[in-house]
Amino acid sequence: MSQQDYYKILGVSQGASEDEIKKAYRKLAMQYHPDRNKGNLEAEKKFKEINQAYDILKDPQKKATYDRFGHESFNSGGFGGGGFGRAGGFDFGDIDVENIFDMFGFGGGGRSKSRGPQKERGADLQYHMTITLEEAFHGTQKTISFACDTKCGQCNGLGSKTGAISTCTTCGGRGAIYMKQGFFSIERPCGTCGGAGHIVKDPCSSCGGRGAYQKTKNVEINIPCGVTDGMRLRKTAEGSAGFRGGASGDLYILISIKPHSIFRVDERANMHCRLPVSFITLILGGKVEVEDINGEKISVTIPQGTEHGHQITIKNKGMSITGSKSRGSLIVHVVSTVPKNLTAKQRQMLEELEKDLAQNKASESIFDKMKNLWS
Repeated sequence: MSQQDYYKILGVSQGASEDEIKKAYRKLAMQYHPDRNKGNLEAEKKFKEINQAYDILKDPQKKATYDRFGHESFNSGGFGGGGFGRAGGFDFGDIDVENIFDMFGFGGGGRSKSRGPQKERGADLQYHMTITLEEAFHGTQKTISFACDTKCGQCNGLGSKTGAISTCTTCGGRGAIYMKQGFFSIERPCGTCGGAGHIVKDPCSSCGGRGAYQKTKNVEINIPCGVTDGMRLRKTAEGSAGFRGGASGDLYILISIKPHSIFRVDERANMHCRLPVSFITLILGGKVEVEDINGEKISVTIPQGTEHGHQITIKNKGMSITGSKSRGSLIVHVVSTVPKNLTAKQRQMLEELEKDLAQNKASESIFDKMKNLWS
């Protein structure tokens, strides 16, 4: 075997960190791996040198000894030869190719660890619920019904009459087997146990060995006040039943709020509504009444000369806020109403008003009037 400097073999400096050494080794091992260089004796030799160098430099104690005494410290009879004897007599047959695959994240190549029959948590479920804006404001309680896996009472969720569950010998309880094809390892569900990792010897007659069966479930849901459209609530352990004593999954309730005929709610819990006001009130000013979603009447002052689209904010009269006693604001959007059917007298009065207003602005040029429209 070559006595070339181990650092040069891996292409790193003597002060390289463990991560740098590992990264360099990984890159070179992938490049010169025998599966990628079939029949290439030079690549095989290089692969052996790379592994020999990494075997020394990855171990802090071996690395420190190599830095101090060089190759001689690992030769027969050299310093510390008893503890590090494998490195000096490195042979390609000693390479654990599966460990290399593990380090690169390709799996164990068939070296699966037995995990045995284990408890399995049930699946989480999601239920889509639509409520009114009033229900969202006040909060409400609903009963929902849905079908899901329910733990078998006869076998207590074990799937076996007597609890006789054995680890699958084909996959060692892993639920999957590995097949090596060239450079890659392919994982497939175990055909013996169907991916469960265990075999039920005496299946329960009620659930057929599943430990659960489909059943319609009724659940009471408390909707807190202030929920918003798209909010998701969680009901712990109300999802599908677990298997072999595993915990049930959770139930998630996705909230949708029906569009309201009057109010719209923004992301800040403010409620918006449109308030029709006669153009006479907009000109002269006055007071009008509005109702919030709670049915409370609120007096709103319309300032003289208010324009169409003007917004009036009334604090703490908007949407309720979850977990808080305060509310958002009620934002009133003033909308001008124009009468469509006028009597002759009303028309005459409006025409006289228009002439009177026009006389007050007679001194203004047309361009002045146009500029004032932007102010």
